Amino acid sequence: MNKRKMFKTLAGVLGLTLSLAAPAAAQTTIRYAHVGSEGDIQHWYAEEFAKRVEKRAEGRIKIQVFPNSQLGGASETVDGVRSGAIPLAHHEFGSLTRLLPEIGAFAAPFIYRDGIHAMAATDPNQSEVMKEVSDRLVKQANIRVIGRLYRGARQMTAKMAVYSPADLKDRRFRGVPLPLWTSMIKGMGAIPTPVEVAELPTALMTGLVIGQENPLTMINANKLYEVQTHAMLTGHMQNVLPVFINERTWQSIPEKDRAILAEVAAEVGEETLKLGLEAEIKLIDELKQRGMTFITEKEGLKVAEFRKSVSAQINADFPSWKPLMERITAIR
Repeated sequence: MNKRKMFKTLAGVLGLTLSLAAPAAAQTTIRYAHVGSEGDIQHWYAEEFAKRVEKRAEGRIKIQVFPNSQLGGASETVDGVRSGAIPLAHHEFGSLTRLLPEIGAFAAPFIYRDGIHAMAATDPNQSEVMKEVSDRLVKQANIRVIGRLYRGARQMTAKMAVYSPADLKDRRFRGVPLPLWTSMIKGMGAIPTPVEVAELPTALMTGLVIGQENPLTMINANKLYEVQTHAMLTGHMQNVLPVFINERTWQSIPEKDRAILAEVAAEVGEETLKLGLEAEIKLIDELKQRGMTFITEKEGLKVAEFRKSVSAQINADFPSWKPLMERITAIR
C-alpha cells in the first residue's frame, strides 16, 4: 500500500471512530399538564403541540402530555409551573390571578365580541396588552405566557330551563374553583359552588349542583348531556386558555428551540379557533339529538339581564381590572 492510500485509510478509520464516539444530541423532556379530558379540544391542542414541536426540533425536545388533572387540579398546576415541578401547562387566566391579580381581566365575562377578538387580545406575540401582562407575570411569578388556545364560548347547562338570573336564585351552581367564577356565578343569581372538573359529572348526578357552564366541546366530551337537560346559549365567556411555562425552564432551552415552541403554540392556537367555531355549530345539533333542549334569546333567554348582573358583580369584586378591561375591549 502506498503512503497516499495508507493515509486515506487511516483518515477514514479515524473519522468513523470519532463519529461513533460523538455523543448524540441531548434531548430535553418537558412535562405538560392540563385538567381537560382526552376528548376535549384542549387535549387535542396539547397533543398536536407536542407532536409538532418534537418534529420541528428534530427530536431535541420531547413534550409529555398529562391530561385530566393527572398532575393536580388548577391550584396544583399553577403552583407546579411556578416552582418548576411542572414545566409547562395551560389553564384559565383566572387561575393565575393569585400570582398576578390583573391577568384575570382576560377571562372577564362578556368582555369579548367573539372568538376572533378574544384570540387577538390574548396573543402573546402580537397583543401589546398581553405582552405587558406576561412580562409582569415573569417578574412576579417566574411564569411566562407563550401561547393560547380557544375552547369556544362558555354556555350554561342545568337540570331545568333557565331564562334569567331570577331563575337561579338560591340554587347551587357549579363554578371553577377560582374567585372569578365565584363572582360570576353570584352575578348569575346562583349560589357559587366550586367543583373540580374531574368531579363535575358526579356533582351534577348527585344534585350537589343543579347546573354548570362550559364550552359545548367540553359538555359533549364529558357526556354532561347524561346529567343535564337544558343548555342556555348565554355565550358569557369566550373561553381562551393561556399556555404558560416556568421561566427557568424557558431560559434553559436554546433560543432556536424557544422560537419553535412559540411558533407552534401560535400555529396550533389559531387552528383551535377554527375548530372551535366549527364544532359549536355541529354540537348544537348533536346535543339536541342526545336529548338536550336549547334555549336562546329567541326562546326568551334574557342575555342582557345576565350581562348587566354579572358585569356589575365583576366590577364590584375586581375594581382594579377596569383600566385593563377597557384596553382589551378596545382591541380590533
